[in-house]
Amino acid sequence: MDKKTESQGLWFEELEVGLVIQHDIKRTISEADNADFCAMTHNPQPLHLDPEFAATTVFGQRIVNSLLTLGLAVGISVKDTTLGTTVANLGFEETIFPNPVFLDDTLSFETEVVDSRLSSSRPETGIVTFEHRAFNQNGDLVCRCRRNALMHRLPEIGRP
Repeated sequence: MDKKTESQGLWFEELEVGLVIQHDIKRTISEADNADFCAMTHNPQPLHLDPEFAATTVFGQRIVNSLLTLGLAVGISVKDTTLGTTVANLGFEETIFPNPVFLDDTLSFETEVVDSRLSSSRPETGIVTFEHRAFNQNGDLVCRCRRNALMHRLPEIGRP
């Protein structure tokens, strides 16, 4: 099986603990991105949508919905990590937002493999823990999450 024709992601065996991937995609968060995401998720929080209300908060301006930030941190990683090689997302261990994201911030993203083990119930798979990180244009960490994914192992003919 030719990996290039089957997937763009990495197989379980290629996701070694300590691997850090700097994702090429950067994303500037527009007012429309934030408003659309809030509308799609039925989140009317004025801190995200109302400039007059947000001006009275500790932030002094609107902040981007944190779930949009989280979604981008995970979503942007897919092409480089799990596209076509994942079985399922198993869950999140931890998610933090140490700094706010403001409208027009430009985010960059990286993913680190922090744990890896063979599945005890599915020998054709392994479980990988990814740590996804997002940074604003100043290099400040704005999101960090740990995610567990059930990953396909290399096809038999491709195993070392």
